[in-house]
Amino acid sequence: RFVPERMVPFSFPLSKYALWDPVPMGDVIGSHIAYYRNPKLSMMEKTLRLAYRHAKQSEKKLFACFLLGTFAVDEDGEGVKLTIDRFDPGREV
Repeated sequence: RFVPERMVPFSFPLSKYALWDPVPMGDVIGSHIAYYRNPKLSMMEKTLRLAYRHAKQSEKKLFACFLLGTFAVDEDGEGVKLTIDRFDPGREV
């Protein structure tokens, strides 16, 4: 499904060195993972429980962490699957 009102432009973080010319070229196109493919999200229960426990124990209102996994395209090319299987609480600094 193409939902233009919910699409937002993405940008890259500032860096000391430019790796490419940031000037836009060509027409604007929409890029959305669900436009051409059927997305599936799979998450290990152990990973979810660990993330939940860390969030509950955190004294901060906003809790930041990393969820790591793999991204794969189905054999028929019709769907994509994101499998999240690891949790990393990150560092405070």
